[in-house]
This record gives sequence, C-alpha cells and structure tokens, in this order.
Amino acid sequence: MDISIHASFLPHDDPDASVAFYREVLGFEVRGDVGQGRTRWITVGPVGRPATSIVLEPPFADPGVSEDERRTITEMMAKGTYARILLSTADLDATFERLAATDAEVVQEPIEQPYGVRDCAFRDPAGNLIRIQELR
Repeated sequence: MDISIHASFLPHDDPDASVAFYREVLGFEVRGDVGQGRTRWITVGPVGRPATSIVLEPPFADPGVSEDERRTITEMMAKGTYARILLSTADLDATFERLAATDAEVVQEPIEQPYGVRDCAFRDPAGNLIRIQELR
C-alpha cells in the first residue's frame, strides 16, 4: 500500500493569532482560509510540500459536541492538554533559537530524550503542543 498523511487537524480559538504563528513563527504558508469571524478552517503547511497540511479548525463547530464537552475542550485548550503535533527538522538547535526569538511559548529546550530522540517543545496560541524532533 502507498498511504501517507495528507492533513492533520488542530483546534484554534483565535484564527488571526493562529495564522500569524504558523506563517510568521513556523514559516508555513496559508493554503486555505474558509468561514468567517472566529469560525474559520485554515489550512497551513510547509512551503514546497503541498502534500502535507495542518487544518486549524474551530473546536466547537461540530453540532454533535455537547455544552459539557465544549466546556471540557475549552478547559483542556487553556491548559495546553487538548491537542499536539510532532514536527521535524534537520537542525534542532537553529530551529529552536529562531522560534525562541519570537513570542512563541517555550515548553522545553532541546534535550536528548531517554527514548532515543532529541527534541524541544513550544505551544501555539491555542495551547496546542508543538514538539519538534531532530531528524537523524
């Protein structure tokens, strides 16, 4: 089989702040922005890699989500425990320095993990954990 990941979804609660983070901090391009106001689905991805995307979505747009679930999602996003994504880079130190020089929230500086990878972590404006692994 030839299967690959085309898109992954992360929630946002401030579309403009999310666009600024993914475009200006991570250097991704905006490929799509549909909806209006705070209810927007924004597709971003690495420049030159059109087959890989992240869709930033309003977490409350699903009509099947109850009010209790909405409260739980809001609480988890505020704590930064609702969603995460793992990115990779060839030069972790340079990537970390570039991101740390912005207003991105640093969660963990580059470290050699006991499970065999070297990585660091940031949070995006919605609280999503962005882990960045060094490719070896």
